[in-house]
This record gives sequence, structure tokens and C-alpha cells, in this order.
Amino acid sequence: MSKPYDPKDFYYRQAKKAGLRARSAFKIEEILRRHDLLPRGGAVLDLGAAPGGFLQILADAVGAQGVAVGVDLEEIRRIGKPWVKTAVVDLLAPDALAKIRALHAGPFDLVTSDMAPKTIGVKFTDEARSIELCRMALGVAEATLKRRGGFVTKIFMGGEFPGFKKEVAARFQEVHVVRPRATREHSYECYLVGTGFK
Repeated sequence: MSKPYDPKDFYYRQAKKAGLRARSAFKIEEILRRHDLLPRGGAVLDLGAAPGGFLQILADAVGAQGVAVGVDLEEIRRIGKPWVKTAVVDLLAPDALAKIRALHAGPFDLVTSDMAPKTIGVKFTDEARSIELCRMALGVAEATLKRRGGFVTKIFMGGEFPGFKKEVAARFQEVHVVRPRATREHSYECYLVGTGFK
């Protein structure tokens, strides 16, 4: 069970004030600011997009000439921008890529994933489940990214982290580990950022 939000949390309050759906919006905003990942008018795919915090920032980053696609196991409430397209997609289903390509047929400049497992408080198990989701996201990125594209995935630090980082490094020219300021103090999550898809 995830811990309930602390109403005194600075980023939670700031997200509410700014009309953002989740405090995680500040995480992708910082990552985009620190790394040149997404051109104006570009195409971005957000995996595990509900409730839409990442998607709001990504949609603003590409602008009306771009396209922002968000998929999740649950429905994503409309963002209210015509260049944002969403769908309920199970990434484990055989038709997952077909459903994504039905929303945007071309390749993406960036694939992001804020997917996280339902944590049970057993660090080893939570880490293993996190890595599974990261590998799933990496597989989708390989199938949908344009050459020199970017990849961002949330990951729980743990024993398998170095191995997965190597997997990302084999596919991208550079890999960065980012812990955004909006990350909760006691969280062991961070983000792997791959640039220059090979």
C-alpha cells in the first residue's frame, strides 16, 4: 500500500495550485529542463500515464504542432488539448504496439515511463517488480523510438539496478541517473535517462 499524500507536502500543494494532476509533473519538468530530450513540435509517448501529470508537462513541451500520446491500464481523463491522445492499453497484450501506433503511426522523439509497481514494503520484491516494468518500457521504447531519440524511466534503486543501467547503455549513447528535487526524501526511486537511441 502506498502512503497517503501529506497535505503539507510542498510539491503536492504546488501541483494543486498549478492545476497539475500529480506532483510527479515537477519531476518530468526538471528532467526535460536538464536534458535536451524533446523538440517543439515533436512526438512523445508516456507509458503508465494516468492520472496525467507527466502528460500535462509533455503536451506543453511539444506544443500544438506536436503529439503527446499517453497510455495506461486505466482511463486517463481528457487533458483538453487536441494534440494529446490517450488510450487504455495493457503493455503485456499482443496488440499493445498496434494500439499505440493507431494513436501515432510515426516514431517518437521520446518515450517516458513513470510506471511503478504496487509496493508491498518488501524492498527486494518491490525492486524486482520495478525492474520488470522498466524492461517493459524499454522494450516499447526500442519498438517506437526514432534514431537518436530519448528514454526516461522511473526505477527503484537496488541490486538489479546496475545490470538494467547496462541494458539501457547498450541501446543509448548516454545514460544519466537523475533524482529530481520533487522526489520524496525517503524514496529510493530515481530516473534513468537515455539519450541518443542507437
